[in-house]
Amino acid sequence: MCGRLSQYRGIHDFVAVLSIPDALINYVGDEPLARYNAAPTTQLALFHLESDGLHADNVRWGWRPHWAKDRAAPINARVEKVAHGPFFRGIWPHRAICPVDNWFEWVDEGDSKRQPWLIRHRDGTPIFCAAIGQFPAGETEPREDDGFVIITADSAGGLLDIHDRRPVVLSAELAREWLDPATPRERAEDMLRMQGETSDSFQWYRVGKAVGNVRNQGAALIDELP
Repeated sequence: MCGRLSQYRGIHDFVAVLSIPDALINYVGDEPLARYNAAPTTQLALFHLESDGLHADNVRWGWRPHWAKDRAAPINARVEKVAHGPFFRGIWPHRAICPVDNWFEWVDEGDSKRQPWLIRHRDGTPIFCAAIGQFPAGETEPREDDGFVIITADSAGGLLDIHDRRPVVLSAELAREWLDPATPRERAEDMLRMQGETSDSFQWYRVGKAVGNVRNQGAALIDELP
């Protein structure tokens, strides 16, 4: 996963598909998110389930433990290591969903040219990426140590043609189970390893190179090239 994604629909559109009946504690707002070209360190909408219900917070994409200030905060965590390695041990119990409309990958086409591709669900529905992190405790202002990472797995099947890693994407049913603090850790790890959506659920196409500049925004960035 190259580290660029879109969150452009409103948070209530994501919630409607996620279908968690409890009241939403919404620190994101009701307007369309309109993030067509979100890069690492961006504050992104993130779902996590607390005792008082489902929270939607703006949380920085990227996290590192307090003892790792000498390195850049990673934005992804490999499913092969996330549950047992020391780096993410502190946040492994803190499960979240990063809802996205699509993500982008860049492919080397030779002659030093890299072509961006957009990947989305074939039916256009929201994508629920498994994540872990450190979240706000009811505050609207971000804290220095808050952040999250998206969990990635090997990109088996057709998506291998674009990139060797992809987010672990869960169905709405599995996303609800993933968010539930009562779900045992062993079950959560099995979901990541065995039940992420396959490449058959996605479509991908080339988009314009304007998406390479993080300053560029707008719906034109997700248009398919002729």
